[in-house]
Amino acid sequence: MTAHDSTETIRIADGADIPLVGFGTWQLAGDDAYNGVRTALDLGCRHIDTATAYGNEDRVGAAIRDSGVAREDVFITTKLPPGNAGQERETIEESLKSLGVDYVDLWLVHWPPNGEARPDTWKSFISAQQQGKATSIGVSNYSLDQIDELIQATGQAPALNQIPWNPFAYDKTIADGLKERGVALEGYSPLKKSDLANPVLGEIAAAHARTPAQVILRWHVEHGFVVIPRSSRTERIKENFDLFDFELSGEEISRVDALGA
Repeated sequence: MTAHDSTETIRIADGADIPLVGFGTWQLAGDDAYNGVRTALDLGCRHIDTATAYGNEDRVGAAIRDSGVAREDVFITTKLPPGNAGQERETIEESLKSLGVDYVDLWLVHWPPNGEARPDTWKSFISAQQQGKATSIGVSNYSLDQIDELIQATGQAPALNQIPWNPFAYDKTIADGLKERGVALEGYSPLKKSDLANPVLGEIAAAHARTPAQVILRWHVEHGFVVIPRSSRTERIKENFDLFDFELSGEEISRVDALGA
């Protein structure tokens, strides 16, 4: 393992390799989005997450181009706003134009439109994948039942479900249910709703000379959960990717798992 290297990947259902640790851009606009992506890429990150709803695809795309990192070496995710259901083709074309790319590596339905699974939208996603506009397709904030509805309607499961996830929200039923369906789990807001002052995290962090935040992110990696921390601060971005030169023991992982009990 190499420090400051987020290129450790997992293989998702349709054959793509997604880096386990990415850079989230929610609530980053303008120069903050551009500079954050450039910093992440400079530190070795090769996975950038954005969305149509974030309004920053153009700045994200500019940062990737200006970074000097080859397009094929950066895993780019964007998402369809639920209100754009029925306008899937137009939305992906606009995203590609804004990002300045010919394809995205992963395109997600950002939320279930009107709280519904919407197999018709999923069929449009499958068409976009077949046309080469998205290498992989998935969903975000979907329940297991909603994922089952998509599978039953089309025979194709989402490659990934991006959901709020951290040790305090850890639910083995959800993790196992996604795994059984061949759907990768990607967690967002891993630190925002975590108790960084929790003594268990503090003890484990001290044992590795790390921070509680790094323990949480490393816990995701140990489980094979994809994770996309976000920050606009260079020192925090650096900390969030400094995860690959230490490991948690089996006992430590179990102690962190138990925080969700």
